[in-house]
Amino acid sequence: MDIVDRQTRSKIMASVGQKDTGAELLLRKALHKTGLRYKLHVRSLPGSPDLVFPRFHAVVFVHGCYWHSHGCYRSTVPKSRREFWTEKFRTNRSRDEKNTQALLEKGWRVLVVWECALLGRNALPLDEVTDGVRRWLDSSDPQGQISPEPTGT
Repeated sequence: MDIVDRQTRSKIMASVGQKDTGAELLLRKALHKTGLRYKLHVRSLPGSPDLVFPRFHAVVFVHGCYWHSHGCYRSTVPKSRREFWTEKFRTNRSRDEKNTQALLEKGWRVLVVWECALLGRNALPLDEVTDGVRRWLDSSDPQGQISPEPTGT
């Protein structure tokens, strides 16, 4: 059972930011330190990717495990209004897939860095994540993901 009323919970959830999250800022600072330069939240691209690397014709999304239903320990489903949240997360995943497909069709390469790779008990060392991003940018792989979970790369 929730400890706050429905209206308060709605306000709390609505205030959760979509950009400049802790995980995103951590990755941005680390990549900038290594000399990589990027554009932020380019609205003309499908999904307004978190980081856009025009030189590599590549984009990076820093996905929150909760909102994008990663499947790790950070991606729980609330006990109240389960049906609503299950549908919400399904819609988010579907939108992610559509945006990725649209970017690939436009010739962009797409990397997803999961929040749990940057923050929390299973986080990877930050230099390992930045090295992974750099290796992917230098590769010709159209898609990739960085996650501490066995399903990630």
